[in-house]
Amino acid sequence: MIESPHGRMAQRLALAIPALLLGGAYISEYVFGLFPCEMCWWQRWPHFAALGFAALSIVAPPKRVLVTLSALAMVVSGLIGGFHAGVEYGWWEGITDCAVTAAVAGVSAVDAIMTAPIVRCDKSPWDLFGISLAGWNFLISCGAGCANMALLFKGRA
Repeated sequence: MIESPHGRMAQRLALAIPALLLGGAYISEYVFGLFPCEMCWWQRWPHFAALGFAALSIVAPPKRVLVTLSALAMVVSGLIGGFHAGVEYGWWEGITDCAVTAAVAGVSAVDAIMTAPIVRCDKSPWDLFGISLAGWNFLISCGAGCANMALLFKGRA
């Protein structure tokens, strides 16, 4: 059961971490103009799934399974982020010719395509302490996913 204090904490983290990371991604995009590349989007999809599993765990059984799926989805996002960070740091090549044109609102489709900035997957638009956003996603998502799993197993004892 998830009624243990550790299980409830895992459930709360499973809801909070993907919500905060997705919120940060959208704030960086819409407030600070850091448009996502293709691999950035790849990292968001598992967080959407993690958020959905965590939200579902609040209202539907089996709660432990849903929180576990949320934790696994966070780890998947983190692993994609780790791969993306490696591409940004030049450790290896990306698996696609990854460049996306950022959407420009309020203009015709042709003008939007012609004036939109190109967002490359191999260039980090921002970093903190030398760690790119993809690198931070790797650290936070993998850490939180593993912490959630540890809390769930600790809650069983």
